[in-house]
Amino acid sequence: MPHELKYVFASLPQMERGVSKVIGGDPKGNNFLYTNGKCVIIRNINNPAIADIYTEHAHAVTVAKYAPSGFYIASGDVSGKIRIWDTTQKEHLLKYEYTPISGMVKDIAWTEDSKRMAVVGDGREKYGAVFLWDTGASVGDVSGHSKFINSVDIRPKRPYRLATGSDDTTGSFYEGPPFRFKFTLRDHRQFVNCVRFSPDGSRFATAGADGQIFVYDGGNGERVSSLGEEKAHKGGVYALSWSPDSSQLISASGDKTVKLWDVGAGTAVTTFNMGTDVMDQQLGCLWQNEHLLSISLSGYINYLDKNNPNRPIRTIKGHSKSIQCVTVHRCGGRPYIYSGSHDGHINYWDAETGENDCFSGKGHSNQVSQMVVNDAEELATCSMDDTARYTNVNKKDYSVSDVVKMDFQPKSISAAAGGLSLVVCIGQVVLMKDKRKVFTLDNLGYEPEVGALNPTGSTAAVGGADGTIRLYSVQSNTLKDEGQTMQVKGAVTDMAYSNDGAYLAVIDDKKVATAFSVADGYSVKNEFYGHHAKPVTLAWSPDNEHFATGGMDMMVYIWTVSDADQRMKLSDCHRLHHVSGLAWTDENTLVTTSHDASIKQWTITY
Repeated sequence: MPHELKYVFASLPQMERGVSKVIGGDPKGNNFLYTNGKCVIIRNINNPAIADIYTEHAHAVTVAKYAPSGFYIASGDVSGKIRIWDTTQKEHLLKYEYTPISGMVKDIAWTEDSKRMAVVGDGREKYGAVFLWDTGASVGDVSGHSKFINSVDIRPKRPYRLATGSDDTTGSFYEGPPFRFKFTLRDHRQFVNCVRFSPDGSRFATAGADGQIFVYDGGNGERVSSLGEEKAHKGGVYALSWSPDSSQLISASGDKTVKLWDVGAGTAVTTFNMGTDVMDQQLGCLWQNEHLLSISLSGYINYLDKNNPNRPIRTIKGHSKSIQCVTVHRCGGRPYIYSGSHDGHINYWDAETGENDCFSGKGHSNQVSQMVVNDAEELATCSMDDTARYTNVNKKDYSVSDVVKMDFQPKSISAAAGGLSLVVCIGQVVLMKDKRKVFTLDNLGYEPEVGALNPTGSTAAVGGADGTIRLYSVQSNTLKDEGQTMQVKGAVTDMAYSNDGAYLAVIDDKKVATAFSVADGYSVKNEFYGHHAKPVTLAWSPDNEHFATGGMDMMVYIWTVSDADQRMKLSDCHRLHHVSGLAWTDENTLVTTSHDASIKQWTITY
């Protein structure tokens, strides 16, 4: 097998302010799952760097839940479609597919025998349905609400009971099966965001946007108590999760806290303070065995520590928006991956363990377009916020002083020895030295797309939309046009020198990759054909013999410089989107990033 998947560093959940996020738990206690875009992400709860991504929905997925048997997962999307699929096989074969409601699915619940399921959300004719999992035949009626239903749960023992919570400020209680509406719960004054039965079925709790949590009898639906004195939280409560022994529960709130409640006493045992920023609002939670998880509006997943409520045991960071660029740098002998996303967020990852974090301080405010680590161990980045930034990878915090404002929006940045960097902007090329602009080329007469500095810093190559690459010699902090140009088949989309400076590889929008030999006066060493659509990103292997290209055709090719016929094809690296960034951690490990906000590492065998 010439290539195989080594690691998946998964995306964070996609969050929306004021909307609760359902986290599903594996009945065996090993995994948890959530959604981002069209993906369902399954992660190991003890080692979240172990992840699996399900990508078969045609529309954005909103919720996913394990069947109590653990053998199947049901996931629902914004179109009202439910897919029930296998968890035991790597292929996740589809078992059944239904469309029980005609709008967004907000929550799913199974009966404990894994035979029936309830689906609720926003529908044109009805807001919920209960049906047999293997035939889709109805086993009751979810009626009694006048607005869409946010949450549903089924009592995990017989006689079954079903409870719902809706945007019409009420909950409903049903008996069954077949499930029939029994009565309305009118205790909340605002939206009911979450309803959950305890694992022993003796109680269920509802949480609302009014900051209240009410506890009811699981058998007859009568109100037992409320949690807290006046209110449970100062802000809206978005999620609840019971302890395995049914004596406690945790609640996640917009007041940026998670509380652990003694349900019998009605009092908070512990309050976890998650921060002061608006992104620290808590929109989801899960109690699984000894793990307490919560999800912040930022998408960060927090492992809560009962003994230290002000600091989580660990926080899983990463990207929740599409990743635009990636680079790799070795620090203390270990490879680290740096990735930049559409929202300006930069994350760094230990390539071997998946441990990751982001720089502290305020960084880019818009899409990070390109990044590279220079010889001063600084991450040089350019962004759509019209700046170039230099961030010390050892200090790990954004420096206020090391930001350079550009006259135009930058598209590409490259670095070379001697503190040089080249920034290509719309209509302008800027040479920088030691983080300062030293020379600018304006009125070019062509549209520059991407630039590359030879590793020695002696030559700058600029690729244009006209399919011409112009060479400039770098002389005492200026760029001198030597009149030397090379032609490629179409507009240049990316280019890079090999690490030893021997070759310049260029890709263009006519689907061709070209390698120029520097020592032979930039003569064409080879042309490479294979992409069916425009290639957009390129990266050299440390062996200087191979380079990888990724295109809009969802393909990644690995080319051998000396032999155009010798190529390796990686198809469907990221099933839903094309590869947006490529980098190598070593000669046999390729890193790919994509708009699915995940990072994958591939072992390459030649």
